[in-house]
Amino acid sequence: MKFLSVIAALYFCHLIIFFCILAAAGDSPSPYYTPTEITFVACGCLGNISAHGQTWVGDVSSQYSPLGHQQSTISTKPREPPYSASRLSHSQFTYTFNVTPGQKFIRLHFYSTSYSGFNISSAFFSVKANSFTLVNNFSASFAPDDTFFKEFCINVPEDQKSLSITFTPSPDYQDSYAFINGIELVSMPLNLYYTAADDQSLEFVGEGSQFSILNSNALETLYRINVGGSFISPQMDTGMYRTWIADDGYVTDARPSALPVNTTIVLRFSRILNFSAPLAVYRTARTMGLDKNINEHYNLTWEFQVDSGFIYFVRLHFCEFQLEVTEERDRVFKIYLANLTAEDVADVIAWSGGNGVPEYRDYAVAIGSKSDVKKQNLSIALHPAPRWRTKYSDSILNGIEIFKVDNNGSLAGPNPYPTVSQASSFGTRSPQQSTKAKNNRPRMLGIVGVVASGLVVLFIVFLLISRRAVMKEAKSRGPASSLPSDLCTQFSISEIKEATKDFNNLLIIGRGGFGNVYKGFLNGDSIPVAIKRLNPGSQQGALEFQTEIGMLSQLRYLHLVSLIGYCNDDGQMILVYDYMARGTLRDHLYNSDNPPLPWDRRLKICIGAARALHYLHTGASKVIIHRDVKTTNILLDEEWVAKVSDFGLCKFGPNFSKTHVSTQVKGSIGYLDPEYYRLQLLTEKSDVYSFGVVLLEVLCARPPILRTGDKKQVNLAVWATECYRNGKIGDIIDPFLKGNAPPVCLNQFAEVAMSCVNDDRIRRPSMSDVVWGLEFVFQLLRESSEKSEKLGEIEHKTVRYDSASLTRDVFSDIVNPQGR
Repeated sequence: MKFLSVIAALYFCHLIIFFCILAAAGDSPSPYYTPTEITFVACGCLGNISAHGQTWVGDVSSQYSPLGHQQSTISTKPREPPYSASRLSHSQFTYTFNVTPGQKFIRLHFYSTSYSGFNISSAFFSVKANSFTLVNNFSASFAPDDTFFKEFCINVPEDQKSLSITFTPSPDYQDSYAFINGIELVSMPLNLYYTAADDQSLEFVGEGSQFSILNSNALETLYRINVGGSFISPQMDTGMYRTWIADDGYVTDARPSALPVNTTIVLRFSRILNFSAPLAVYRTARTMGLDKNINEHYNLTWEFQVDSGFIYFVRLHFCEFQLEVTEERDRVFKIYLANLTAEDVADVIAWSGGNGVPEYRDYAVAIGSKSDVKKQNLSIALHPAPRWRTKYSDSILNGIEIFKVDNNGSLAGPNPYPTVSQASSFGTRSPQQSTKAKNNRPRMLGIVGVVASGLVVLFIVFLLISRRAVMKEAKSRGPASSLPSDLCTQFSISEIKEATKDFNNLLIIGRGGFGNVYKGFLNGDSIPVAIKRLNPGSQQGALEFQTEIGMLSQLRYLHLVSLIGYCNDDGQMILVYDYMARGTLRDHLYNSDNPPLPWDRRLKICIGAARALHYLHTGASKVIIHRDVKTTNILLDEEWVAKVSDFGLCKFGPNFSKTHVSTQVKGSIGYLDPEYYRLQLLTEKSDVYSFGVVLLEVLCARPPILRTGDKKQVNLAVWATECYRNGKIGDIIDPFLKGNAPPVCLNQFAEVAMSCVNDDRIRRPSMSDVVWGLEFVFQLLRESSEKSEKLGEIEHKTVRYDSASLTRDVFSDIVNPQGR
């Protein structure tokens, strides 16, 4: 009796929990979708066949019988539907389905095997759905598995009541034929993948614009991944019979601490508005692990092979279900797609509104054409935000979907590469021709050998003559004889002499390691320019000369100085730039007769320079490390707009598979990253350190190296770090600023600077984080007069997490982390 009482009590408790969950869910939508249309056709079959809860209707003598000449062949190998039979034909045939208008899934199933009278190596064909070309010259024999399917998404317009799917054997191959084993048509929820009319469109990564998936577009599903989880069958999907696979085969960089995680947490359905993924996807994920030092050294990366020359729609699924991640900024990370920045600040809690709430983010990314490269890798990489910006240096991802977007109505990728064994099936020779060719092979080899030997000899002679001519020309012209005159102007030495009054010393406006900088005038004294001349006769700087031209002729950005042209005549190496009327940033900080810069102008200049470095690190086709960031290389135009200059020491940065570039140490004393100086390991964080010294110069109005006075104060970065640790940061601030800038702004600016000059490069922020921090300081400045009481409260709540941190509570109010 007592046992029964216990059972009854447990049952009652379960009822209470069940109803509590229902009450908490409220009017949340169901995570399941009931298709308005669903059709499964077993091609080449007679009658209906059931499998896995689905009923496949045979197309033989049924409403789904295709139009056109075709032949039905039953497979000799026992297979479940839809692979138990096949529809094959050497001629075109068409399936026509009566459907309602709207967005549909089309799934085409193939069993890649030879059938009686049909060799699989001859199966080359195209498939069209209404006006869209789905595949062209497609060969199932290239597929890695013998049974597979291809999924597409198309929209049936309002004025159409049918959907036609046409299979056409390729005319380019002898005895080619088309075949199909099964066809699925399933309706999808409105705007599941298509862009709604009132949507703001999705981010076009790397293009600085928006992109839309319109009803006039077709999509091909390439990958649907359950990250950190296992295979999810069509029957376990949200009602659309999609297949989700594990990510194990696509993870290319996951350090030992990066393990799949899963949870039994009760997910809240409030954000699963479009049945975007089954709950199993959101209950598993992959994170980077608990070791912050490992996490901050690499990107958690997946790679997927895609066709060149298409735009790809990428959907990433997220759900924070770890109990310790409950607040905004607990886990902040970055997202890169195809090595381009998709998200500077990815915060799942901020996006979804809470722990256990599913969310997804959509992006478009272009994979351009590359000569004969038919396939490229589309990478997805996650990297944790710096420690002062987030509680956990980690990232998380639950699911991935990648779709190819049609190119002018076609989803067909490049034609397949034939293997040696398939070459004879291309219909280029008859059997008699093949035999004749085989008998003549020794003779042909001999002829080819003689001809090839003669060509090699001629090529070597030509190469020697060409090399001698090139060397002679290079000797007469000096270095950099092949420079991009198509990208910038090539001036003659006479034009340069005319512009500088024959290098008149009165026109010198600057001096550096490269040489003198002159103010000159082009086009009859109408256009002022800055002309930098390498010391005549010197071979030092020749490489820097070429690097500067190669870099700046291809980079165009508001905060980068513009290269107008160059001169490489008569042993002279000269660069011509836009003239910067206000000179260098250092000219307005110290050792100058110029009046002190007001605080707001200093901030704008720093933000502009930071944006330039962020552009170099993330906005160009490759990572570019400046290597010589300093106040004399930050120029100011008439409107005080900052322009980063002097790219002679630039280096391309590491790719995602490496953490650094090993190179000879170059740069300026006082600005050199200590780790780079000691170990010769160059990263983008080396620029961050140098820029931190620039920020300290702006804050303190003194040089980076001061060889007079107290020895402790020789190195600005070292001295500032010591003052900061001792709570005496106010002692080093420019006295002019103390009465002309809000203390809260100065404090936050100092925090940003100190995080940049941290000796441990791992703890330094990225340039995007620096831009974000400086923009926040500027926001504080704008609000200081109107919201002094609010700022006083924020300052009172300041919490410092470590010596490289920024104020967490204050930073939560930033409203525009984009645009850097």
